[in-house]
Amino acid sequence: MYLLRYSEIALKSPPVRRRWEDVLVANLQKALPGCRVRKGWGRIWLEGDVDHERLKRIFGIVSFSECELCSLQDLDSSVLDYCGRTCLDQAETFALRLRRVGMHPFSSQQKTVELADEILERYPGLKVDLKDPEATVYVEIRDEDCYLYRNVIQGAGGLPLGVEGKLVALFSGGIDSPVAAWMMMKRGCKIIPLYVDLDSFSSESALKRAETVVDALRAYQPDLALRVVRDDYLKKARDVMREEGLENYTCLICKRRMYCLAEALAKEVGAKGIVTGESLGQVASQTLDNLFVLDSAASMPIYRPLIGFDKVESEKLARRIGTFQASIAAAEGCKAVPQKPATKARLDRVLKIEDDLKSLMEVLET
Repeated sequence: MYLLRYSEIALKSPPVRRRWEDVLVANLQKALPGCRVRKGWGRIWLEGDVDHERLKRIFGIVSFSECELCSLQDLDSSVLDYCGRTCLDQAETFALRLRRVGMHPFSSQQKTVELADEILERYPGLKVDLKDPEATVYVEIRDEDCYLYRNVIQGAGGLPLGVEGKLVALFSGGIDSPVAAWMMMKRGCKIIPLYVDLDSFSSESALKRAETVVDALRAYQPDLALRVVRDDYLKKARDVMREEGLENYTCLICKRRMYCLAEALAKEVGAKGIVTGESLGQVASQTLDNLFVLDSAASMPIYRPLIGFDKVESEKLARRIGTFQASIAAAEGCKAVPQKPATKARLDRVLKIEDDLKSLMEVLET
């Protein structure tokens, strides 16, 4: 049996709490189909053969413990038996941590002292050490049921996946975009990753890398599937910009086009915004001026969870969530990046360029 804990769900109003608990239970049943799931006030219990690594990746679970169940009536003898089987035969110091929920004729402190005295009587050479014990025994009393456990394993935390709706994530497969997608998953958003294939400027290796990274993120969202849109707009626009001496605006025009494609997909699937891995000042297109220009390309919200991260912070998180190795796989970069990209673009200037490009491309097509 496993005792699962959540945190933020408990802060919600009763109707929201019940709804989010039900979403979390459904996510657990999908991820661990061989287990039985039941919920109680503030806790969820799993029974069955549990894959710890899979459980660690279910958003909404802040921590979990493998535990044993006993009745309150049998607690004293069960604690002594549990300690003897699991930890205290070899330990020299121990701590007893007790939590109590419900109405009882004793306080948590009283029951802790009572149980600790019985343990010390059974193991006379043992000493209490509350700061750095060799062994820790946890007791959680919930009405007439008691749960005994030794370890607390950290979970993914956050909110249950799906409670906040869906977002489209612009997905290159590099280090930043999967980390940004993961951060919004953690806040309860289901992600639809979108890879924009820029015709002759993209490479098969870059697409393969993106697919591999999606495979890694599927540990957190099992139904994650990469959408690929092949688009030749940049090829046509770049030829015109080169002739007009506007090549330094290539990245901005390209990204604005990606925002438009992402918004179209978001409207199609009922998503509520777009996620990107942009970080302020990291590259030329991510200066404050240029991000302002990019925002106007879409009418729905743009979420940038990495906006205040530096590269080291993004890499650290990528390693922790398991996407880093896939993201650094060899892949050919975009072939359209200009030698001196614009870093302080003006929105009116970019809008004028796009209008001119549209007119020129229409002429060329006719």
